[in-house]
Amino acid sequence: MYCPFCAHPETKVNDSRLAAEGAQIRRRRECLQCGERFTTFETAELVMPLVVKSDERRVPFDEAKLRGGMLKALEKRPVSRESIEEAVGHITRKLRSLGEREVTSRLIGEIVMDELHKLDEVAFVRYASVYRHFQDVEAFREEIEKLRHRRGRIPSEDQLELLPGETPARAKRNRKE
Repeated sequence: MYCPFCAHPETKVNDSRLAAEGAQIRRRRECLQCGERFTTFETAELVMPLVVKSDERRVPFDEAKLRGGMLKALEKRPVSRESIEEAVGHITRKLRSLGEREVTSRLIGEIVMDELHKLDEVAFVRYASVYRHFQDVEAFREEIEKLRHRRGRIPSEDQLELLPGETPARAKRNRKE
């Protein structure tokens, strides 16, 4: 590592420690020529796959764009920022773990919808309406019906009702019909 003060090519490491919850290594270094000390951080460079868009263009994966789309769907919903960041982390880890050089935007959309379904059902329907290009109210209704059949449970306490006036008893009764 070159010294940032005198550009000498030789430095020695005086101390190494884990940083950023184990995601980085912090190294204290000293220049062998000028004696100045400085800190460097080492992180693993994990390559994300390219995203293949519907028109066959290939673009780099953009975590900020992913987060922005999720935040838009979750706007004015009772979901903590920590939960959103955790979901974004799940999505990026899942994409990385696929081991593919390229993934379709369609696959990413489906993974995002799975995460949104876990976070908030209203945000899930909002995202699905844009992602699946809903054209009318009937498309919303169909998606809500699929959601009711898919969840097969009473809404959790931390999620608001999907439809106004839907109580846990009514939701259960609707699922049986």
